[in-house]
Amino acid sequence: MTNKITFIGAGNMASAIIGGLIDSGVTPADITATAPRESELDTIRTRLNIQTQTDNNAAASQADVLVLAVKPQIMRDVCEALSDTVKQRNPLVISIAAGLDAATIDQWLGGDNAVVRCMPNTPSLVGRGASGLYANARVSDAQRDVATHLMEAVGIVEWVEEEALLDAVTAVSGSAPAYFFLMLEAMEDAAVKLGLPADTARRLAIQTALGAATMAQQSDKDPATLKQNVMSPGGTTEQAIQHMEDAQLRTTIADAMQACAKRAQAMSKELSGH
Repeated sequence: MTNKITFIGAGNMASAIIGGLIDSGVTPADITATAPRESELDTIRTRLNIQTQTDNNAAASQADVLVLAVKPQIMRDVCEALSDTVKQRNPLVISIAAGLDAATIDQWLGGDNAVVRCMPNTPSLVGRGASGLYANARVSDAQRDVATHLMEAVGIVEWVEEEALLDAVTAVSGSAPAYFFLMLEAMEDAAVKLGLPADTARRLAIQTALGAATMAQQSDKDPATLKQNVMSPGGTTEQAIQHMEDAQLRTTIADAMQACAKRAQAMSKELSGH
């Protein structure tokens, strides 16, 4: 990818994506990140050797790809201040702000822009992310490839053809790291009650989660089959799984994900004002 890429915002997610891009072969000189103050840019400039700028418009004026990585609450002001530059430069715009739909971003930037909306998750910070992407009608196939390459720098990418499905992406991957952290927390607490030291319980639980995820990723079998393969009739695993089924764990998970998606829909309306 030889495009000039500008990140408006230099926080943790932007830093992770930039680091992944450089690891994948993008030249640091082709990447610019902005922040309101130089002090906020010192670390990323020193660590990654990229271009930095406190003037968003100056940085955007050189961009083929403009990544909007600021908080949703300030996105309107940022976009409206960039609208003239974006109209002149006509970059691919990628927003990683939660809850703001592509039409709203496009409107704030002045309209007629190629906009990709991205829902990443926090494991992107360690290169194990899962991102859902949606493109508006102005995004070309070549620009889709650019967006895919950019977000694959920190994990896997899945495109959805209906923007509303990003709410489901939020439920299954965007918010979902917290579900697994809750599971780890509960397993550690239970193991301590069974007599294990807390640090031992934590290491065993984390490694087991990592191992199970790796098996699921590398296997051609579905999770139901992998689960069954661990279970012996009348054995310990069957007893544990039966208890979870009796406690309606599936229903709890489904209800939680439904609540997550519903809140994502509501936040989108709140943030966009419609």
